[in-house]
Amino acid sequence: MKTGEDGCRPSYMDLYESGELLVRRDAAVAALSACRLCPRSCGVNRLSGETGFCGIGRLARIAAFNPHYGEESPLVGEKGSGTIFFSGCNLLCSFCQNYDLSHGREGSDVSHRELASMMLHLARGGCHNINLVTPTHVVPQILEALVEAVPQGLDIPLVYNCGGYESVETLRLLDGVMDIYMPDFKFWDQVWAERLCSAPDYREKACHAIVEMHRQVGDLVLDNHGIARKGLLVRHLVMPGDAGGTESVLRFLAQNTGSGTYVNVMDQYRPCGTAAETPPLDRRLAAEEYRSALSAASAVGLSRLDRRNRPRLLFRLF
Repeated sequence: MKTGEDGCRPSYMDLYESGELLVRRDAAVAALSACRLCPRSCGVNRLSGETGFCGIGRLARIAAFNPHYGEESPLVGEKGSGTIFFSGCNLLCSFCQNYDLSHGREGSDVSHRELASMMLHLARGGCHNINLVTPTHVVPQILEALVEAVPQGLDIPLVYNCGGYESVETLRLLDGVMDIYMPDFKFWDQVWAERLCSAPDYREKACHAIVEMHRQVGDLVLDNHGIARKGLLVRHLVMPGDAGGTESVLRFLAQNTGSGTYVNVMDQYRPCGTAAETPPLDRRLAAEEYRSALSAASAVGLSRLDRRNRPRLLFRLF
């Protein structure tokens, strides 16, 4: 939503005008010299081209950018969500539905000026927001691009569309920058988190991160057209055999971010990546498993559920 519509003004514009956005950019870029942007804390010097767990060095790598209509209702509207798909990932889930992007790192390296141009292209095309998909490991590059894009007219909300495995310290650099946080909350049980993405501390980090996100932006706020303006939207993918610990995840959200939390309880799990090697993830979700998940959401008091579960289609531009 553009500035002036329903009185909306993306918060990053104020940070730019005060000079604080440049301070945040410089702090984030400096952190690349011994990278600890995410809980992996690899410590590699990405400024010199070294790579850690995510496999990405100094430049962001992008696989695609497009208006996208497969996202949640409040993001899509009539003109779509302006998605930018970053390659590489700090989680590398074995069942990833975008396996070639996350594990294979398909895409092209881009400068911050090129990334800014992509943001502006999507905004000028009428997209309701800039949807940064898998942004955790490229926060500095995003801030560099934002500093370029704002004076050229960028004025729509930013969506931080992440896997939930976040550093609170990095999130604090984004306080007042991101209008909408859209994390996954993938796992509750340590065993599954370690087995599927080598992150036994996933639950701990996701819990702290989501509470911090909610502190920054609050519950999801929609304009009079039903388009998201600001706030938290949480995704949870229901997995076969309850590998994600759905009821515990939903209860945590209800108790710690409140019954007003907007949640997408997703049913589109399918075996991807190396999931075929890990029963019960080698099968599709059963209808009864999804019905049980929705019942769990109701039982813990969550009622703001997204009802449109669409496939996340990628349109490659590189």
